[in-house]
Amino acid sequence: MLALHVLASGSSGNAAVIENTATGAGVLIDCGICKRDFLNRCDEAGFDPGRIQAMFVTHEHGDHVKGLGVVLRGLAKIGNVPPVFAAGACTANSSALSKAAEAFDVRELTTACALAGSRDMASAAFDDATPHAAIAGPGAVETAGMRIIPFATSHDAAASFGFRIEDAADGDAVGYLTDSGIVTAQAHAALRDVRILALESNHDPKMLAAGPYPYVIKQRIASNSGHLSNGQAAAELGTLVAESRAAGQRLPQTVVAMHVSQNNNDYSLARRSLEAALGDAGCYAETLCGYQARLTTAR
Repeated sequence: MLALHVLASGSSGNAAVIENTATGAGVLIDCGICKRDFLNRCDEAGFDPGRIQAMFVTHEHGDHVKGLGVVLRGLAKIGNVPPVFAAGACTANSSALSKAAEAFDVRELTTACALAGSRDMASAAFDDATPHAAIAGPGAVETAGMRIIPFATSHDAAASFGFRIEDAADGDAVGYLTDSGIVTAQAHAALRDVRILALESNHDPKMLAAGPYPYVIKQRIASNSGHLSNGQAAAELGTLVAESRAAGQRLPQTVVAMHVSQNNNDYSLARRSLEAALGDAGCYAETLCGYQARLTTAR
């Protein structure tokens, strides 16, 4: 079984650990927080950071990578030097990633885009008869008893990814999507049939429109390469539930609202929006929020 520990989520810093609870090993997604917060929240989660087997970078923006170097150096002091998977374009466009690549093992991250070696996920509808365990491609990484499958997202970065994480032993699955203005075809296919779903619910459109940001920033956030709104997240969740049910697949048991804006949203708004979508779909999953300054764990 897998557990999701959201160490931080929001515009000031992001980091999350996916733990294989059978072994205690895990992987880190993004590291945009300081070493102190990283270590303190790992400790609060009961997760040993020395058991991190790999790090994965969604994209190169500072709130996702600014703490990477100091955390890698801290892990190295305790004898743990995990590889970092990041798109080459992201590494080239980020001083934090470029510096990390000079001292640590930074490997190329690409999208796993083939279903059972056949059709391209980005251009084809998902085949209801094909289990997600059959997703394959050159970008899939196997580590810590898990299979990490990157998929394309839509964000104003050099490259951007979300992840589907599967337990190699029992098929448990976590879907992780943040920092995307729309839900791409790859993302939609990969987020079906998961037990834990971490889904961006960044802003309330009315709060964004009336908020303090400059107009150009508001346009960026609301664009197809910005961030998902509460309504977009709720609509995607409802569709995922309906399609998973129709295909006889798992429905999510826990949904976590991610990257909730502290200026253009409210945690209660994001959570209620997802709860309403679940209620309309007849799925009564637990709803949580990933917070900027405190731990959230989904098991």
